[in-house]
Amino acid sequence: MDMVERFESLLAAGKESPMLRLSLGTEYLKRDDPDTAIAHLARAVELDPDYSAAWQHLGRALDAVERAQEAATAWRRGVEAAERRGDAQAAKVMRVWLRRLERRGAAAT
Repeated sequence: MDMVERFESLLAAGKESPMLRLSLGTEYLKRDDPDTAIAHLARAVELDPDYSAAWQHLGRALDAVERAQEAATAWRRGVEAAERRGDAQAAKVMRVWLRRLERRGAAAT
């Protein structure tokens, strides 16, 4: 059983949590399935709006499917969440990705 199967079986057993949804989202990103990743990551931030790691990966997944405005929004919200939690490194990473997105002209500031 691979990681996705394990995580999906936990979810099917009713073990839903923001961390499980983040784990599923990142595994689907690794499998180059950003649409499925988006669904799990969006649920993770719905369950915990201050989960900066989930915002970070949600932005990556949205950017992968060329939904730049939504990716920018996710990273902005992620920066806010990271700052509330004192996670300076996550905030820094998302600011860098946001600047890169803006330099590509893909997202308005």
